Amino acid sequence: MPDDWFEDWFGAEYLALYEHRDHHEAREVVTLMADRMGATMDAPVLDLACGAGRHQRMLCERGWWTVGLDLSPSLLRAARAEDRTAPLVRADMRELPFADGSFGLVVNLFTSFGYFRDDAQHLRVLVDVARVVRPGGWFVLDYLHADEVRRSLVPRDERTAGTLTVEQEREISADGRFVRKTITIGELGRTFVERVRLFEPSELVALCTQAGFVVDTVLGDYDGTAMRPDAPRTILFARRS
Repeated sequence: MPDDWFEDWFGAEYLALYEHRDHHEAREVVTLMADRMGATMDAPVLDLACGAGRHQRMLCERGWWTVGLDLSPSLLRAARAEDRTAPLVRADMRELPFADGSFGLVVNLFTSFGYFRDDAQHLRVLVDVARVVRPGGWFVLDYLHADEVRRSLVPRDERTAGTLTVEQEREISADGRFVRKTITIGELGRTFVERVRLFEPSELVALCTQAGFVVDTVLGDYDGTAMRPDAPRTILFARRS
């Protein structure tokens, strides 16, 4: 499996399969951030791995001037089609094309992290995020909860997306560090693989601390409830030291 699997997957096929993402959930997480950090944001915001822009649009509705960054041309085109004025940048999250201290807040939402095989690359992302956040600024990471993924894993399912039949197979790697999903689209004769690192909440805290953040809060759901063993999410709020 190629290390850079994400370069091929987040294209037209991804958009066809996940056309109707949950905008209610996007509004929930943006409301949660506003409640935790204050309703106003007096510096630019970066939506890191913005995809088709659903979170960016919610952030802008809040009045927070938000730049979207993603590696996928297809997802950026979809974001542009939804909002012709949104500031969008194509770049790799490991090398952010922004000056030091450019943002008051960087968000990375809906498990748009953990894609690399080598944890040194994950740390590299967070170090560069810390570089572009001004001192005292915020970083919010919305991630899967590793224990809940392991507990609730569905090995195989099949669904339809429009006229497409989608077969999905999931497994945990032998070392327990990754969840892998194989997506087969029968009508297109295409197979894609997602691989995401199963970071424990404590590991994410340690990475953020190493990168130069001070972790303020770790929550377990978009409604603001505390982290717990059966929490569906790991939502980390950190300040730039």
